[in-house]
Amino acid sequence: AEKYQMKRIEANDPFAIYRKGFQQYDEGDYSSAFEWYTKAAELGDVEAHSRLVLLYHHGHGVEKDFDKLIHHLEEAAIGGHPGARYKLGYNERINDRTERALKHLIIGATQGDDDSIKLLMDMFKNGMVNKEDLAAALRAHQAAVDATKSPQRKAAEQNYRRGFMLTREYMLK
Repeated sequence: AEKYQMKRIEANDPFAIYRKGFQQYDEGDYSSAFEWYTKAAELGDVEAHSRLVLLYHHGHGVEKDFDKLIHHLEEAAIGGHPGARYKLGYNERINDRTERALKHLIIGATQGDDDSIKLLMDMFKNGMVNKEDLAAALRAHQAAVDATKSPQRKAAEQNYRRGFMLTREYMLK
């Protein structure tokens, strides 16, 4: 597996490079994780941008830097990362930029992000979102969630859980 991963990295496969960064992060080598994530992000990996946000937020392997954090959040959001949309919306909300917050949160909701819906509902309770916009966001969110459901996904999840349970039982012996 390691040999295959290195072959993919040499071929500039953004996902393989991202995975290498993830491994380094898991091992606590944040500086190396930063290097791998940066390379994957430069190659267009949206999740790598999201992970760089964590590094800049916590100061792992890099200096804490809010401007770079926001830059990578924006890149992840543009790339379609729903969690990044929520985080941008949340940031705009706490900085009293309600209209910008709404735009990010509605996009996040249409991508199926639960946190975006929760914050929109909270903003509705506080009179910051009108009923029509919330209803549209709820419908779009439900459509996104429904789109991820299929008999194949359900079977795959059941098989995964069954395999996990067997593995766990084996490990406990």
